[in-house]
Amino acid sequence: VQLQASGGGLVQAGGSLRLSCAASGSIRSINAMGWHRQAPGKQRELVAYITSGGKTNYADSVKGRFTISRDNAKNTVYLQMNSLKPEDTAVYYCNAAMVEGGDYTLRPYWGQGTLVTVSS
Repeated sequence: VQLQASGGGLVQAGGSLRLSCAASGSIRSINAMGWHRQAPGKQRELVAYITSGGKTNYADSVKGRFTISRDNAKNTVYLQMNSLKPEDTAVYYCNAAMVEGGDYTLRPYWGQGTLVTVSS
């Protein structure tokens, strides 16, 4: 079971990017999915998460600018990022709480990270 993130890149301030993260492998179920980020010299922080039922939660710093969504049929979570600021520059990591096929234990999984750079 793995998570594969994509969609990062370089964008000017005020621009938009959409991140995607797909879970693959033998998966019994997926609970919450989300995004964290880590800027240079800073600790990793939660950006947003979405439950299996669609309830969302956002960091105050991204409320009103970022939107998290998921496609359960595709085992994919998205992060639409609008009105990007230079302080949004970071490596973005997707994560998910999943149960593998043949197992019954909910475990956390992390993607490999995708770099988002916002120029001023």
